[in-house]
Amino acid sequence: MSFSSRLGIGFMRSLAHVPFPLVRGFGRALGGLLHAVALSRRRVVDVNLALCFPALSADERRRMARETFVFVAQSWLDRGWLWHAPEETVAERLKVVGAAAEIDEIANGHEPMILFAPHFYGLDAAATALTMHTARPSTTIYTTQRDPMVDQWVSEGRKRFGNVITLNRVDGIKPIVAGLRKGGLLYLLPDMDFGRDQTVFVPFYGVQAATVPSLSRFARLGRAKVVPVVSKLTRDGYEIEVLPAWTNFPSDDAVADTALMNQRLQGYIDTMPSQYYWVHRRFKTRPEGEPPVY
Repeated sequence: MSFSSRLGIGFMRSLAHVPFPLVRGFGRALGGLLHAVALSRRRVVDVNLALCFPALSADERRRMARETFVFVAQSWLDRGWLWHAPEETVAERLKVVGAAAEIDEIANGHEPMILFAPHFYGLDAAATALTMHTARPSTTIYTTQRDPMVDQWVSEGRKRFGNVITLNRVDGIKPIVAGLRKGGLLYLLPDMDFGRDQTVFVPFYGVQAATVPSLSRFARLGRAKVVPVVSKLTRDGYEIEVLPAWTNFPSDDAVADTALMNQRLQGYIDTMPSQYYWVHRRFKTRPEGEPPVY
């Protein structure tokens, strides 16, 4: 437990009592600073945007990169109030909109459901908003933080409301499938590159991207419907849009399903491209014979 971790978590807790406009203003300033000084991460963002939006001018992509660093900072600082402010404060800053039938089923249903939650910066806010309003068991998969104290803080924050079960990626698929078959929710973020052994190559903005096929696999094994959840930072907090359940999904072809997932994800990203998680090295694993891009 390092002193810096204690200090950082204490700072985040203190943000729960700071007026919201000041938190967001601080995030904007911090994001601008990060864009200026975090050169290696900025290069990742620049490469991602160049690959995915080649039709944009260099100035347009540069502006998008600056915006995405602001959203990185703002969404991170927002975890202070998400995980520590009074429940009524959190509730008034989170607005759930979209498909009424799916929203009601998330809250009151009993059938297995996977919430497809792509890596937009508001993903933790979306998880909090939905677990606040359901007693259904909700499972989420996470990657362990390097610092045990930070790992515990993140885990406790994500389990603050509702009946949330956090599983590590190394726990395997059995508890995930078992939770679904008992009528639970799975909050799944599969739009990541976890290396050659765990992924398939499918297009993402026209670039072959190593992508985890877990959405198709878990939907089939858990006999679950898939409901997309798209989270957006707004002036007043977050808007969490629950979209209609996908029909005819999954198929018997996990690769085709994963390609379809990426195609639909592109449509979600195109509505707010600066809010997607471009700081991730999305194309770090390359097809055989292809040179690295970073």
